[in-house]
Amino acid sequence: MARRARWVAAILAVAVLVGAGTWSLGRVGRPPAAAATVVPTATATVTRTDLATTTQVSGTLGYAGHYAVIGQGVGGTVTGLPSPGDVIARGQGVYEVDGHAVPLFYGARPAWRDLAVGVPDGPDVQQLEENLTALGYAGAANLTVDQHFTTATAAAVERWQRATGHTVDGRVAVGAVAYEAGPIRVAAVQAALGGDVRAGSAVLTATSTTSQVLVPVPTVQSYLVHVGDAVTVTLPSGALTNGRVDAVSTAASATADSNGSASPGGGSSREAPVTVPATVTLADPQAVAGLDQTPVTVNITSQAVTGVLAVPISALVALAGGGYGVYLDDAQGRRLVGVVPGLFATTLVQVTSADLHEGDKVEVPVG
Repeated sequence: MARRARWVAAILAVAVLVGAGTWSLGRVGRPPAAAATVVPTATATVTRTDLATTTQVSGTLGYAGHYAVIGQGVGGTVTGLPSPGDVIARGQGVYEVDGHAVPLFYGARPAWRDLAVGVPDGPDVQQLEENLTALGYAGAANLTVDQHFTTATAAAVERWQRATGHTVDGRVAVGAVAYEAGPIRVAAVQAALGGDVRAGSAVLTATSTTSQVLVPVPTVQSYLVHVGDAVTVTLPSGALTNGRVDAVSTAASATADSNGSASPGGGSSREAPVTVPATVTLADPQAVAGLDQTPVTVNITSQAVTGVLAVPISALVALAGGGYGVYLDDAQGRRLVGVVPGLFATTLVQVTSADLHEGDKVEVPVG
């Protein structure tokens, strides 16, 4: 009997503890009464404006064209060189050999022969005469610009030679001038002061003076880019400058991966992204003066609307039956009116509604 009494007492004690625990948990776990949430609001004005959506792609700001200035003629000692970044225009010295400057003349055709009275006619003669005229050593009154090297041509050459300190003989030897398509910007110098200028050796490399942005457009976004499209370019400083798409390649290519190597044949553990190369020219080259091989962001307008009603995106309210509305606050009080959203821009959305007019006030949440 004593043993049975002890078992009954133990069972009752456990029951009391369990009951007490249950009561205690029930008290702690009971949720507090729900509190009403009040969202603070303000009003925004319905505006009539232009909206646009943009796609951002990365690009590299640099200079158009790439030229190698090649040494020509019988050689000589390099006595003067430009520095990277120098800009050289027509008539200015590109480099110096044996104390004499080799000036820049404009032309697409490199010199391949000495020019003097008696040489066969050719486009290189015309190219020389065009430069002598542009530099002021000849004019319509004393020289006809054509492919024939005349005594008038020789006289113009002598005037140029006399003014620039060259031997005055009316003859232009191969290597006496350097021909490039236009003004150049020195990118790198290969020759060394005191070294020899050997025929066929590169003296320096250069670019044009025209700034441009190279843009590898991902193929999935290539439909957004067209020749002539207006774009804006975000510079490293955060400043914006305007530009225009100048060219879009018709062929896609694999761009370099993070290790600087492209996937040959498309086979690698990590595929290189496939892009369509495009170039953008800038409306204000002075805005990027001194910048070269600089990463930039190109903002391409993909959609645009003009003169539409717009409200802040946050003003839109999803309707229970589908669609959207806004709370209009006017002389009739606060009321919900339906709208049809159009183009979404950064913070605004185009809306169409017979109940909305420019200048109306709509409700927007605060915070």
